[in-house]
Amino acid sequence: MEMSATQLSELRRPDAVASRPILLSIDKVGFSVPAGNGKLTILEDLSLEVREGEFVSIIGGSGCGKTTLLRLIGGLNLPTSGTITFDGAVVDRPSRKRAVVFQDYTKALLPWRTVVGNIKLALDSGTTPADTHAATIDRLLQQVGLSDAADRFPRQLSGGMQQRLQIARCLALEPKMLLMDEPFGALDAITRQNLQDEVSRLAKQTGMTVIFITHDIEEATYLGDRVVAMESRPGRISAVLDINLPWPRDQLTTREDERFLRYRHELFKYLPRAH
Repeated sequence: MEMSATQLSELRRPDAVASRPILLSIDKVGFSVPAGNGKLTILEDLSLEVREGEFVSIIGGSGCGKTTLLRLIGGLNLPTSGTITFDGAVVDRPSRKRAVVFQDYTKALLPWRTVVGNIKLALDSGTTPADTHAATIDRLLQQVGLSDAADRFPRQLSGGMQQRLQIARCLALEPKMLLMDEPFGALDAITRQNLQDEVSRLAKQTGMTVIFITHDIEEATYLGDRVVAMESRPGRISAVLDINLPWPRDQLTTREDERFLRYRHELFKYLPRAH
């Protein structure tokens, strides 16, 4: 069943979000790689603006270029056409202002460093005074619920705890934007929901801007102020939906909200399905 114009108008994001300053601008971006005698176009003519303090979820099927887009925003790769501007400057390299949380936390963490040592790595590479590091680490451990695991090594942590550690290390950079590439995809359902709430709380608490890659419509809707749907071959934006659900959100009542179900219905048609 298609939504009526009245129903869609009820799902627009609040003016308070729409009026914030623009932090990230993606302008007609394309990305291609050599392939045989020609090239393979992964992204084409992609444009998007993200505002300060906004949580933007990006969904799409495998191969649509979600991770490629995240790497371009992070400055890990450069677009072959168009421009990406962050905080008033063209993105042409990685920056501490844009921290990346990878899906494979087992490879992101240093196994020979403790929880404290992994977080300290981010602080040591910055400009914050060394005499403030201990207090900063204590605060971050409390924020992500790892105070009791400070002296453990990554192998002594559960998958959820390892991912929380990776998030804490990213937060130690004091970024303006957190880039998350399907960070909970390898976790069990209960741990995944707990971390969804943790990330949501931290984003609202710090005012940090988040771009969150996922293939899960419900996860995207639950977390996002907006959901961006991408299509494949080449990757481009097919829809942008504002999510007007109250904060804080709840795993039970939010997911049972009539508006949540309507968002899910609207976004479902943008994901590829087997025929």
